[in-house]
Order: sequence, then structure tokens, then C-alpha cells
Amino acid sequence: MALSLTFGLTALKYPIGDLSRAGPGLFPAVISSMLLLIGIAIVIRSRFVEKVPLGVHWKNICIILGALCAFAVVTLLINMLLAIIVMVFIATLAGTSYSWKRNVKICIGLCAMAFVFAKLLGMNLPLY
Repeated sequence: MALSLTFGLTALKYPIGDLSRAGPGLFPAVISSMLLLIGIAIVIRSRFVEKVPLGVHWKNICIILGALCAFAVVTLLINMLLAIIVMVFIATLAGTSYSWKRNVKICIGLCAMAFVFAKLLGMNLPLY
């Protein structure tokens, strides 16, 4: 919540504009306000649910970090589509169940989103 307040208050220093002609401060102000609302909801909810100790699973953390590193390396050396596939198949090793069919569906969805970002939004992504 502190981070969202920091970015939100900083965003107010820039012109906000309106929805038809957005200023540079509108997007960070909207995102930070949504994150602040989510944080407030989490704090309120935490007062009504039973406390559960937080366990840290270092193996899963290392698997996720390895998946992100593999994504970066494969993107640089080959292309982003293959990197998405590699990342998904590595990252799902951290889960409690493993299904290659589910991984394929996730890969198709993420690759489709990458094509949307590249083709429809005009982002310069090294897809292939």
C-alpha cells in the first residue's frame, strides 16, 4: 500500500487530463489507486480470517527464478515464442501437479497475447 501511495502521489504531480485525452499522470494514478484499494481490501479481510503461518519454499522460488532467467536467455539467443514455452514448462514444475496438456494451453494463450501485443499494439517484440 505504501508503494501504491508513493507512485500515486508522484503521479499527481503530472497533468492527469481526462479519459478522452489522457495526461502522463492518468495511468499511474489509476493503477496505483487500484493497488491501494486491493491493499485495503486485503488488510480488512486479514482481520476476519484465521491466521496461518507463512511457509517459504526455497525450491519453488528457485524454480520460478530459473524459469524467468531461462525466458531471458532463450529470448536473447533464439526468440520469444520459444522462450514463453520454455518458461511455462519450467515454472509449472513448482506446482503441486504437472500436466503437459495444461502447459500447452497456457503456452497457446501466452503466445496469443504476445502476438496481440506485437501486431495490434505495435510493440517491438522478438517473437520469431
